[in-house]
This record gives sequence, structure tokens and C-alpha cells, in this order.
Amino acid sequence: MRFWPALPPCFCLLATTIFAQNPDAKVVRAAHVMVTSVHHEATDAGVEILRQGGNAVDAAVAVGFALAVVYPQAGNIGGGGFMMIRPTTDHHPQKPMAKDGKPHFIDFREKAPAAATADMYLDKNRNIVKGMSTVGYKASGVPGTVAGLALAERKYGRLGLKAVMQPAIRLAREGYVLTDAECSYWGRNKTLASNAESRRIFQRNGHPYQGGDRFIQPELAKTLERIAADPSDFYKGKMAAQIAKGMQAGGGLITTTDLAAYEAKERTPLVGHYRGYEVLTAPPPSSGGIVMIEALNILSGYDLAKLGKDRSAAQVHIITEAFRRAYMDRNDYLGDPDFNHNPLKEMANPAYAAAWRKSIDPVNATPSAKLVRPAGFMPPPPKIPSAPESQQTTHFSVVDADGNAVSTTYTLNFTFGSGITIPGLGFLMNDEMDDFTSKIGAPNGFGLIQGPANAIGPGHRPLSCMSPTIVSKDGHLRLVLGSPGGSTIMTTVLNNLISVVDNGLNIQQSADAPRFHHQYLPDVLQLEKTFPRDVAEQLRKRGYTISQQTEFDEKSPGTWGDSELIEMDAKTGELMSGHDSRRTYGKAAGY
Repeated sequence: MRFWPALPPCFCLLATTIFAQNPDAKVVRAAHVMVTSVHHEATDAGVEILRQGGNAVDAAVAVGFALAVVYPQAGNIGGGGFMMIRPTTDHHPQKPMAKDGKPHFIDFREKAPAAATADMYLDKNRNIVKGMSTVGYKASGVPGTVAGLALAERKYGRLGLKAVMQPAIRLAREGYVLTDAECSYWGRNKTLASNAESRRIFQRNGHPYQGGDRFIQPELAKTLERIAADPSDFYKGKMAAQIAKGMQAGGGLITTTDLAAYEAKERTPLVGHYRGYEVLTAPPPSSGGIVMIEALNILSGYDLAKLGKDRSAAQVHIITEAFRRAYMDRNDYLGDPDFNHNPLKEMANPAYAAAWRKSIDPVNATPSAKLVRPAGFMPPPPKIPSAPESQQTTHFSVVDADGNAVSTTYTLNFTFGSGITIPGLGFLMNDEMDDFTSKIGAPNGFGLIQGPANAIGPGHRPLSCMSPTIVSKDGHLRLVLGSPGGSTIMTTVLNNLISVVDNGLNIQQSADAPRFHHQYLPDVLQLEKTFPRDVAEQLRKRGYTISQQTEFDEKSPGTWGDSELIEMDAKTGELMSGHDSRRTYGKAAGY
């Protein structure tokens, strides 16, 4: 697998055996357009905009704002994320989405406030204060979603921000019907209960919503109307003053100056190749793209299909060892590219991958403590002391009638973010400050142990795992990929790709296949609760320490991720989508 930057501009898991018996089970098919997201109302918003003549970016922006209304766990205007845009190369529409015809990546990741310091979450003994970086006013970075979606619409959309936001405004103003699952999830959430405004809006002051209730958000509707009229109000107008006042009243750090200084950035996407496919993926401050490229480079030296079927012990072993090595480099080297040098070319060097392959035992696990980086390829890693992104991000994918594709992942970080709702504005704020290195060598909320390159600093963007990815072959669109899941995002997206490309699973089988994850430290192979027990036992015998989620609780449903995938048939151009069966109220739709 080769790598180079793209040219800059000039909860219910179904067993895989069921799908093996019926390969087309649940695959949604459409001739012209496809939208898939975690919530059916958001998917419908995207399709509505496409029917109005919008392109993939118009639809993606509509979905993003709609999710801020109907999926407050992660959909947001108080968070941030990334958008990958791939203009069509198959034909020449009268109104091209990107005039240069090149892929574009929009970084609207949150930024640390100017008052943020490297040790702001440590006590006098320099130990991390539990919960300070995840709940409450000081957990929030400056949100980027409004700036990012507005930038995407202005540069690459067709209908204009006011038009594409109408579905979201309508959903907030008129409401939508809640399911039992949503009501139960909201009603017991302690983060929401910790803030009076959040408790009032989402938990009715202790009188929880019931399935079938219509949830109406008048404050949020007015906020969205103001953004549609002038998105700069969020950062430099009266709304910015309201946000800063609300944050500072609770001891938060975000000021009007911080908001005014925020900007979404266009960055050069990363491009790699695997089995003849071009993999267009996220650059830093996402760590996801380069980790996937490095892992795929390592895996390119194996014939995975000959090792065994999808999720066989032999395959899982080799893939896990690739994960282990790529995450080791992630943790040591990566950070905000505006403040750090990220050794991307070195990490993606095929010779480096070949050297890593030599260290992989074909049968047995390599303990992380004994892993030695191949010499002569990477700069010396930063020295950090030895040490023993939430499940509620969300992803959506869009393909329009011209073949333009958009892959977007955005987040509040943990479920419902910091739990803080801005008074009078109706939206939740993120807790993305936890994605920084609060203390060098100590794990964050996802167990990731990170280095000084990701230290907290004024104006810095925290390292992310979000990995919106688009795959093509011979110049033609093939896959649109992405998932939430914190540190498990990259492994989820990689396994989706491998299941299709190496193992021949259809797009729905790929979305639903049981997941596995290893992130170097802690040295544990994590398996979803439905992962085959016999395979888990085989992996234990190979030397892996296994953690398999077996019971549902508020923090862990025993599953992770939410693959919202689109595949284009290479011969017919038909669009096929796999909406993750783990999420009961999302859907894929098209026409």
C-alpha cells in the first residue's frame, strides 16, 4: 500500500451466519441517491434536500443539523468533527460540487480556549481530578460544527444554508415522536441530570418522556433560525455573547474572544492504496486516517482470505497485531498539525510496514510491553513516563445522483457531551477537552495513553479518532465509510473495509459483523458481546487477554460503533447501504 497526500486545491447485533444464508438481507438499494444515518428523521432530511435538487454536501449539512435536533446524545451544534468530500469523477454535471474536481477535507474540530493550560485537570499532587475533563463547564472546547457545516455549504453546496436547514428547524419547532429506547436512555442519564437546563429540557425536571411523546424544542428552533440567517452570529454576534455568558456563569473558560477566533479549516486529505483500492481518509488532527493507512500497509503483506473466514481466529490475530503496532505510533507521535510535526510519511512508508510485519508471530500474540519499533524509520519518540472519544460520536454518509460522496463524523465526545445546555439556546456543549493529554502517560476516558504532542494548549485542537473515509477503484466510487466509537473508530472502519474487500461480505454484513479492537495499551483485545465464544477461546490460547462485554449497562451496551455505510456496485452503479443493526431508530434511504 502506497501513501501520499492528495493534491491540494489549484442495539441489536444479528449473527453473521444469518446473513451468510441470505446475502442480501436488509441491504437497502437505490438507483440514484443514498443517505444513511443513526436517526430516521435525519436520513429523511437528507433525502428531502436531494429531492429538491441539492447535492451531497447540501444533504450532508441538512443531516448534520437535523441530528442536532433528533440525536442530542451526539448530534450537535455544540461540538465538532470532520467532513470528507469526494466530487464525482464518473461524469461531468452541469453544476460541479468542487470546480477543481479534487477531494476536500473540512476540519471543524473543537479548539481549547485561550485560558486552557496543560495541567488544568490536575490537583495539587498532579493527579487527574476525576470527571473534571468530561462533565461540567470546564470540559468544553470551542465548538466547530456551525463553522464547519456553514463552510461546507458555502463552498460546495448548491441550495444555500437557509434552505438546507429547514428540515432541522421544522423538527425542532414542530417536534418528533420519541421511542421507548430514547426515553429510557435520556431519563436515566446522570450527566443530563447534573445541569438544571439539561434536566429541564431532556428529562422534564424528573418527569421523563415516554415513548410516543412528541419532543418539541422551541429554544433550539430559534437558535437554528438565527444560524440559518447568519452563521457568524454563533461566533461573533449576540449568540456568541450568550454562549460565553452561559459558560462563564458556570466557571467555564470559553469567551467571546475564543469564539471569534475560531475557524474551520480545509486540510489535505490522506490517500493510500490497498488491494488496488484508493483509500481517501482523514488527516490530523484526526489520528484515524494515518493509523488505518499504517495498519493496511502491514496487512497488505498477508492474504487474509486464505487465513480463514471473516472473524476467524487466524484473521483476527493478524489484524489485531497490525492494530497494536499502528496504535503504538499513534500514541507516541500524533497531535494538532498546527502545533506539531506529525511523521505521516514515515508512518505510511511501505518499507516501515514490511519491517513491522517481520515482528509479527504468525500464531501468537506479541505482548505490547515487548513491542520494539523497527529502527531506522521513525524519529525518536517523545519520552513519557510508563503507565499501567466516546461511543456517542455519530457518523453519516451521503451519495447524490451525480456520484458525489460525503462522509461526515462529528461528536460531543461522551454521551450528551459535558451535560451543559446553554440557557435560552437549547443545545448541549461538548466535553472534548478530555481528548487532550490531561497528564502525560495517563489514560483518557477511552484508555488511550497519549504523549506530549497532544497536550492541552490555548487554541489547540485535540487529537481525534474520527475517520470519515471514502474508497474508490479505477477512479470510480466504491465505498463510503465511517463510525463513532472513540478509540474503536479506526478498528471499526478498518474491519468494515476488510470485510468487504478481503472477505466478500455485503455492505450490511460488514456493518453488522461482531467487532474487535486493540489499541496497544491497555494490552487487551476487546470483543463485542456477540463475538463468537469459540473464536474468543482460540485467541486466549494464542496469548491474548480478552475483554468481552456480556451485559448491558448504562455505560456499555456490550456493543460499540455505528457503521453507516454506502457501497456502489462496480458494474451497475446501483447504491447499496448498510445501516448498523445495533441502532434501532436509524435507517438508510434513497431513490
